[in-house]
Amino acid sequence: MENHDIPTRPEETLDGTVVFNVPFPKDLKDLAGMAPVIVKQPYHIDYIHSYGQDSPFFAGLANRRLLGSRCTACGHTFGTPRMSCMACGGDCEWVELPQEGRVHTFTVCHFGSEEFLPECPYVLALVEFEGVDTLFLTRLLGVDPARPSLDWIGMKVRAKFRRLSRFKPTDVWFVPA
Repeated sequence: MENHDIPTRPEETLDGTVVFNVPFPKDLKDLAGMAPVIVKQPYHIDYIHSYGQDSPFFAGLANRRLLGSRCTACGHTFGTPRMSCMACGGDCEWVELPQEGRVHTFTVCHFGSEEFLPECPYVLALVEFEGVDTLFLTRLLGVDPARPSLDWIGMKVRAKFRRLSRFKPTDVWFVPA
């Protein structure tokens, strides 16, 4: 019993892949020296992940609060939160960080990840807070990356938060205070 409605080949469409450099030798003996075929194609994936123990940090950003952590044993305070103390190995608890600090150092980035490509060049800064033992890495907006200045070192800065949180580290940045 034959069924002629069952497809025997995939449907042909007008969409396709852009392909570059597709040489093919006339003599099959020359295939070993053939250049690689290079294919450009779009790629999309929905990546689902958990922030796990860092979830409170991102919930804080969504609520315009900057969170760090403090060791319950030695009192070491971290600008970038962690659940175990790097100084003594003790457990840490969540603490709210000040939303004002000072630029400890900075760099101008002329290249960046996909998230930052539209902003290149941009300024990354390490911010120091009163009473916090480590620094906080963040973008520094409101300064001209084309005219970096050592005067920015020690400059007072304050946190700004994205109005509609994306639950990403880019939900917070700093500007001159």
